[in-house]
Amino acid sequence: MANAAGLDWVEEAWTNARDKTRRIAGRIGANFPHASQGGVYVLEPPHWWTAGFWPGMLWLFVQGGGEEGLRRIAEACEEKLDDVLRDYTKLDHDIGFMWTLTSLASYKLTGHAESRRRALQAANYLAGRFNLKGRYIRAWNPWSENDDNAGIAIIDCAMNVPLLFWASAESGDPRYRHIAEAHLDTVLERFVRPDGSVYHIVRFDPETGDFLEGIGGQGFAPESAWSRGTAWALYGLSLAYHHSRKQAYLDAAKRVAHFFLANLPDDLVPHWDFRLPPEITKYRDSSAGACAASGLLLLSELVGGTESRLYREPAVRMLESLYRHYGAWDDEKEEGLIRHGTSHYPEGKNIDVPLIYGDYFFVEGLSRLRGNDKIFWQ
Repeated sequence: MANAAGLDWVEEAWTNARDKTRRIAGRIGANFPHASQGGVYVLEPPHWWTAGFWPGMLWLFVQGGGEEGLRRIAEACEEKLDDVLRDYTKLDHDIGFMWTLTSLASYKLTGHAESRRRALQAANYLAGRFNLKGRYIRAWNPWSENDDNAGIAIIDCAMNVPLLFWASAESGDPRYRHIAEAHLDTVLERFVRPDGSVYHIVRFDPETGDFLEGIGGQGFAPESAWSRGTAWALYGLSLAYHHSRKQAYLDAAKRVAHFFLANLPDDLVPHWDFRLPPEITKYRDSSAGACAASGLLLLSELVGGTESRLYREPAVRMLESLYRHYGAWDDEKEEGLIRHGTSHYPEGKNIDVPLIYGDYFFVEGLSRLRGNDKIFWQ
């Protein structure tokens, strides 16, 4: 339980988030919400990349104590994903997001053998996306005719490779870890800029592995700084150091963290891109803030000592700001927990709305502050 000075709000926030999740679980059930529209979470098909975040959030509350009703829903979500795992054709690099927060979460909390099998199967599929020449994990499949994306890798995948680290530790086979580290080495070389900002998308020649270009993706422009991509890198590289103890990952995580923190507005909740021209609306992306906060809390543990405060204190303040100024706790017409997320501004999709991954990372951050030592990515 959170009882440190200045953290009394954490238990209040946990209770509000848990109670609201209980309420909306009655409608959402064993389905897969993504973004709230008009106060209602739109449900996506099971193969959609965000499918793990709702059951992952339920598992966090189960880990926090009891919640058998939420546990049954989380287990049903995991079972629904079996069709996606069998179909295979709709799987991409987000395998890590999906099965880390469902099967791996279940296995870590319950020891369920079938969950272990699913997580290992998913890890095999993720490892199978590795391009040896370019030393990267391919992002997407060709979703439309003539869609050539065999050379595409994205920064989001830094959060997917913890599944591979777990698979090596669980199976005793180092190949998964080798692939994870090779991909992360490419992240250091090609994604993270000297100032700590990152590219969202990098295109390689899939035959030779040569670097071709950096692409803006969900950021404003190729050389801008998409805040959620920055958060993926901050947290993903912190996790990489946690699993590998390679100093280069820790150094890069700190560089990205410093860039992130230096570019925050007064309320510590980032705009959707850190480099926007004045004519572009600076919508917040609360999901980037929530993800970064949880990553900063891990980073503070990894560095230890007096340096720890550099990362822990802003993380706590960020989560408190999300709770007090962005939470929809008393709004019965809004299913989302945390308002003002921005999913994909360049495509005009889900702007200034609650996002399920924002909700998830907010709850994960609270769970860390309450002393949870069973964070699923770790």
